[in-house]
Amino acid sequence: MSEGPLPRVRERLRELPSVDRLATSVARAELADRRAELLAGADDEVDLVARARERLQPSLRRVLNATGVVVHTNLGRAPLAAAARAAVARAAEGYSNLELDQRTGERGSRQAHVEGLLRELTGAEAALAVNNCAAATLLAAAALAGPGREIVVSRGQLIEIGGGFRIPEVIAQAGARLVEVGTTNRTRIGDYAAALSDDAGAILRAHPSNFRTLGFVEEVEIEPLCGLGVPVIDDVGSGVLADDVEVLADEPPVRRSVRAGAAVVCFSGDKLLGGPQAGLMVGTTEAITACERHPLARATRIDKLSLAALEATLALYRDPEAARREIPVLAMLTSGPGELAERARRLAAATGGEVVDGVAKVGGGALPLLELPGPVAALDEALAAPLRTSDPAVVGRVQDGRLLLDPRTLTDEEARLVAAAVQALR
Repeated sequence: MSEGPLPRVRERLRELPSVDRLATSVARAELADRRAELLAGADDEVDLVARARERLQPSLRRVLNATGVVVHTNLGRAPLAAAARAAVARAAEGYSNLELDQRTGERGSRQAHVEGLLRELTGAEAALAVNNCAAATLLAAAALAGPGREIVVSRGQLIEIGGGFRIPEVIAQAGARLVEVGTTNRTRIGDYAAALSDDAGAILRAHPSNFRTLGFVEEVEIEPLCGLGVPVIDDVGSGVLADDVEVLADEPPVRRSVRAGAAVVCFSGDKLLGGPQAGLMVGTTEAITACERHPLARATRIDKLSLAALEATLALYRDPEAARREIPVLAMLTSGPGELAERARRLAAATGGEVVDGVAKVGGGALPLLELPGPVAALDEALAAPLRTSDPAVVGRVQDGRLLLDPRTLTDEEARLVAAAVQALR
């Protein structure tokens, strides 16, 4: 039978600092972790006070994005506009009229805060916001075709997006039966027409956001699909409302799908729209009402802080110029070469780096083939790790043995903070 820890381990256990040297709850947790490490055979030296101090810090922290990836999923996707941040702060301070009709004093709908804006901006008859685009697609499929009815999908659109979200599994969860048509690379309108039966609840069109098929390919546009007489669910992915931004021309615009007559158009709030995480659904009154009345609508509903940020973001789109200027994602995508060159020059000068050519990306599963050339500040690769753990953290991209800091995804103020973080390490 084991006699317990070896003498050296017992000695090191006795050397651990007493609880009164650290904040009580944090100390107990840290000491418990260290005891477990020592009993498991650890023989390294650690600074328990530093570890306890780290434990007291918030886990979710600010990061300065110098990667050049505009919609960076690991870094929280789209940063919010100033108006959206202010709206979140207002909604978080005390109570709000989230579900109160102030005119009647009766219970209202949280959808009222964004429904009118979404209808105004897209031309749709009705609108609904849920917690993300995956939920929007699931809800639409369940409300229009489940349980037991058929959803027709092109084989070329049986896609998987980040996190293992697969179209066939969504359809299964909705309770519908998947009917595949066409081939991986070519699907024609006749393929859809031949597959439609009395059990057809909907046609699902899913935009391949994070990849492209090239060469001998063919797909059916939204207009002829909507002419087949079956409700069409159009998952357009990133949610482009800025139709006049040239770099977004290859993403499907929401308004086009609405004009074509899609029953439900689903898109994200935190990608190219430039708002908070949300799944937006616009379309016909009949289809959106069916979604609102489905039990999944309650399970997928949007929270008040996201709703506040979404309302403020959508309001900016009433003035396209203001949207391009004030929504960070659009501002980054449309940054001029002179602005980027000057920011890169200042960043390189302040950090001891050099300006070299680089290529930024949209990210977030949008426009995977698009490259955004521009200047970057190149530094020693050894700075990458300590900058990631600085406060605030700085994340760049490592390429060819150098750390590249891309000014496209930094404001002028953020570039100054990056420079200060680099200087603090020297």
